[in-house]
Amino acid sequence: MATRSADSPATLYGPVSAVLGALALVAAVFAGFLGIAIPLLSGSLAVTFALLGLARGLNRGRCTVGLTTGSLSVLHPVLLAAALSV
Repeated sequence: MATRSADSPATLYGPVSAVLGALALVAAVFAGFLGIAIPLLSGSLAVTFALLGLARGLNRGRCTVGLTTGSLSVLHPVLLAAALSV
């Protein structure tokens, strides 16, 4: 039977998703200057790591922050591009 280790690489899913989500959210605010590739890539990675961390049950608070900021940073440029194309 496998036990959860505190030194497992899976414990980094929460902090990594929170940092990537915050980076993506800042890049999404400046999407007009930076483009939409950085927020989309960083946001999708933040969402992926957050979902993996939530599935493991480790660092749930940081995973929730990463999931929220990552999804907002993915939606902001997409909705901005859709609004400007109409």
